[in-house]
This record gives sequence, structure tokens and C-alpha cells, in this order.
Amino acid sequence: MRIAKVSAQAAILVTLLAPALSGSQGVSASAEPQKNPSINSTIGDPNRIVKILQEPRHRLVHRDGDIYVLDIQINPGDMTLQHTHDAAILYNFISSGTGPAGGRVTSNTEYVTKNFTHQVSNEGPGLFRIIALTNYGPPIADPKSDRPTGLTDDPQIENAWLRAYSITLEPGKNTEMQTHQNPSLIVQVGEGLVHVTREDGLTTELNSMGSWAWRNARSTYQVRNVGTTPVKIVINEARRAK
Repeated sequence: MRIAKVSAQAAILVTLLAPALSGSQGVSASAEPQKNPSINSTIGDPNRIVKILQEPRHRLVHRDGDIYVLDIQINPGDMTLQHTHDAAILYNFISSGTGPAGGRVTSNTEYVTKNFTHQVSNEGPGLFRIIALTNYGPPIADPKSDRPTGLTDDPQIENAWLRAYSITLEPGKNTEMQTHQNPSLIVQVGEGLVHVTREDGLTTELNSMGSWAWRNARSTYQVRNVGTTPVKIVINEARRAK
């Protein structure tokens, strides 16, 4: 049984290939681990395997029942423990270790039936960071039955557990008032200044890449660019049976 060990720069590729590489034991059969002299071998225990929610660099920043928000940060020269993905997950890439990731969004649902274990190192020189939304709840059969109102474009990602809309707002522009039947996570994936304002006027300010705001199910809100440059955001949903 082999465990995949990859650099942060290759993590996006591994995430996409993970289901195809998973073995019958639910462990990746990816490339053999490579020794990296720049990594302190005491940072990541090569013999310890934990669940994704127990990995210390996967910082749990919000929980709503069986839905979790993780702020994944790997410092330059650091390496995660071997950790097992066992639920549907949605990734908002903030930075790759070599610079901003451009707000790339990906998702994997095959982890539910084909658990995947790997270990990730960051060769730097910068921070590797992802804001992730993972959903341990049951799948929703109808892909469109619970879409929000107020968003006219089709989602970039939509599956039985998760949904994501990528939006770029020009200075002074805003989305329509939107109502989400599911819990939603608004993530700023580009530089700028953003206000997320509820129906009652309560506002959360996002002011940097990786800033985020949580809205409970059946919430109505608007997102506005109050800065001087275009800003990119991702509106994520964790789908939940009513």
C-alpha cells in the first residue's frame, strides 16, 4: 500500500486525478514518495495517517452540522501529515506557494466512495492556501431543485453535494439580492474590497484574498465591490436536504 506525497505546486493535479489513482484499499497509488532535502522530516510524520478534519494545517474555521469550512495553510518548507479525504469537497485556491492561484475552483465527490490518502509539501517560497468547503451530508438527487434566486448565470460547479458561482465585480458594481436555500460561503479570491450585506443591512467586509463570509440557509444578501479595482469572488453552497 503506497501513499501519495506531492508538492503544493502539484496538489491541484493530484486533486483532479485522485479518483483515477485510488486503490481498492481507498489509498492513492500515485507516484512513489520523493525525498526532498528542503523539507524537515520531523514536520510531517510519514507513519501517521489522520482524517482530513484532523490534519493540523486544515484549520477548521466554521461548522454547520455536517458541513465544514477549512482554511488550509501550508507554510514554505512545511509538509502535512498523511491525511484521508472521505467526503465531497469544494476547493477555492488562494495561493499555490509560488504566488496567487487566480481563484481556481475545483470539486471532488468521488472521495465519498473512494477515499484518498496523500501528503502535501510546500516548497515555497510563499504560502500555499485553500479555502475548502466539505459536506458530509447525503447527496441531493435533483441537481437544480435548490438553486438560489438572484443569480442568473449557471454555476461553475454543481453536483449532488456542492455548488459554486465565480463572479467578477467591477468597481461600484454589485450582485442582485440573492436568496440561498442552502448554507453559503462567500470567498474573496482576488485583491479588492467587498461588502456582503444582508437583507436587514448587516454587512460583512472582505478586504483580502482568502477573506470569507458565511450565510445560513434561507439567507438573502447582496455582494458589492466597494473598492477601486475589479474583484473576483466565489459563492459556494453546501447542498442540504430540507
